[in-house]
Amino acid sequence: MKLISWNCQGAFRKKVNAILTCNSDIIVVPESEHPEKIDFHTSKQPNDMFWYGDNVHKGIGIYSFSDYKFELLPSFNPEFRYILPFRVTGHGNSFLLFAIWAMSNKVNYNARYIGQIWLAINYYTQLMGESVLLVGDFNSNKIWDTKKRVGNHSDVVQMLTTNKIQSVYHKHFNIEQGKEIHPTFFLHRNQKKPYHIDYCFASDHIIEKVQKVEIGNFENWIEFSDHSPLIIDIAF
Repeated sequence: MKLISWNCQGAFRKKVNAILTCNSDIIVVPESEHPEKIDFHTSKQPNDMFWYGDNVHKGIGIYSFSDYKFELLPSFNPEFRYILPFRVTGHGNSFLLFAIWAMSNKVNYNARYIGQIWLAINYYTQLMGESVLLVGDFNSNKIWDTKKRVGNHSDVVQMLTTNKIQSVYHKHFNIEQGKEIHPTFFLHRNQKKPYHIDYCFASDHIIEKVQKVEIGNFENWIEFSDHSPLIIDIAF
């Protein structure tokens, strides 16, 4: 299974063909507009998709280009509006996938971004014992742990680790949190302002099946978005 997370920075309809060249099975797309606004390439129509957002111009989309199907879990809590839990089935597999776009919180400042994820994984804690992937734009890095939150980046990593869930990128490249050498985001599309803020966390037994981890390079993707895609091949 090839899994991609890519924050398209809006206007997905103008960029969809670029990401389709990666030939993925599943794409998680923060900042995707509603699918009705997207003209998919005729030879690569999604077999299943789910979109959630406050308006048709910007939300989070999850798209299948293989036999994988998505079912939003009944336990979905819209309080964590862009952290969506799905049951994914196909190719003889069944696992949970949390599609994530960590956002601001105008009501509770301390619960925005990684704080939002912290609250969500505590709410969904009973699901963390299953085969699970948490994928998307976390808008976070250990380097910002000093900012006040209900739970910081390291707290989230530690809680997931306790549940035998680890970052695929960090495990694959044997790199510590906060010391990433492959940025996923360039502030203001400036190559001199790189950050690593997009992640895929996975249960240990899934990580054992990871064959390849790749992050799109700046030159190939900056014309489309301030984010580069995170691409993961898993031997499912």
